[in-house]
Amino acid sequence: MPNLKWLLSGILTAGLLLASNPVVAVPEIQHWRTANGVPVYFIAARELPMVDAQILFDAGSARDGERPGLAMLTNSSLEEGAGDWSADVIADRLERVGARLGTSSRRDSAVVSLRSLTEPRYLQPAVDTVARLLKEPTFAPEALNRVRQQMLTALQGRAQSPGAIAQDAFYQALYVSHPYGSPPHGTAASLNAITRDEVRDFHRRHYTVANVVVAIVGDLDRSGAEQLADALVGGLPEGETIPPPPPVPALTASQTLRIPHPASQSHLLIGQVGISRADPDYHVLYLGNHILGGGGLVSILAQEIREQRGLAYSAYSAFSPMRQAGPFLMNLQTRNDQVDTALEVAQTTLRAFTTDGPEVQVLEEARQNITGGFALNLAGNRNLANYLGVIAFYGLPLDYLENFIGVMNGMTLEQVRTAWQRHVQPERLVTVIVGGEPVPLAAPTQPDS
Repeated sequence: MPNLKWLLSGILTAGLLLASNPVVAVPEIQHWRTANGVPVYFIAARELPMVDAQILFDAGSARDGERPGLAMLTNSSLEEGAGDWSADVIADRLERVGARLGTSSRRDSAVVSLRSLTEPRYLQPAVDTVARLLKEPTFAPEALNRVRQQMLTALQGRAQSPGAIAQDAFYQALYVSHPYGSPPHGTAASLNAITRDEVRDFHRRHYTVANVVVAIVGDLDRSGAEQLADALVGGLPEGETIPPPPPVPALTASQTLRIPHPASQSHLLIGQVGISRADPDYHVLYLGNHILGGGGLVSILAQEIREQRGLAYSAYSAFSPMRQAGPFLMNLQTRNDQVDTALEVAQTTLRAFTTDGPEVQVLEEARQNITGGFALNLAGNRNLANYLGVIAFYGLPLDYLENFIGVMNGMTLEQVRTAWQRHVQPERLVTVIVGGEPVPLAAPTQPDS
């Protein structure tokens, strides 16, 4: 455990440095394509002899089709065997050179990540290992069943968690039959039905040159980064570009779902369809949401729900943009006997913010908080790699990081108010309440406008 006094001192020092030097040194993003046409995004970070690489495929749960959980099962099984290597051999190869491999599956993307020292005797074996499991995963029946059982066990845990129940119900109610409504973790029925052939076919169609981008941050020059990218994805098949998910239909009515659960607190999720990652209003909505519920205890939601009324320990809101419109969501937990009061306060707060917008002083404080903390958000190769992965996967401008503070500083109060009213409709909300006694489901109500 780190020394607490040292940790606090470091945080204070960082804060003083940021306050005295508002100009943030943003690293340059370089961009090119590999010999076989894969887009590569690279940031040279020479402070530590390490490299972080993310390989992002258009292979998230939105591609599951009739088999929820297929994308995650495929992604999670990659490191279970490749060519004539077993899972133990792969793990041993990475452990011997101190490299770390990660896999994750989201609604839009499936990611394989690598962290390694850059000295060739460590980096090369790690890269060879990742390249092989991307190109030649075996999906051996026993390994596939092992991962399947792990996912089924995780599903059992989610079925007992009020937070997970609320999240799954919210996405299903919000997206209905849209691919974003497919549960990324799958269902027991779908996981048990997925065959090895279906996993192999999913990998064959999605883990291709046409559906991948690479993000690299680390102690390499341009030539070294080019060699690394070529080595990672040079052996992938060309494939065909997968069409984007369809647009998300807007809500036409409010809906409230009450799901009983024997917990002492109820989980409340309140929201609607938000925006895509490419929406030009993203930054202004980000600033507005920081004021409403994204700024921690000083946000309006936290003040109204926690500080003034003591209804919840925390309350927050967020836009989660994806390739198509992701959700806008308010989230809180409260005692079962306070659910209706907390729900009314959250809805009233959202309506007032949408109608009136923030005050000038509050807007300036939020702006300063965001821009003042920007350098800390970029600190460390892993944080940079995560930012770069988003830029790469969603095709954001190369000067995105460079222009972030300028864009934030240029926004006006009227822009925030107008964008919020354009995208947020408080009379059209999906509300999910998990906890308390069973209550009949409320019938959908038609909006006033």
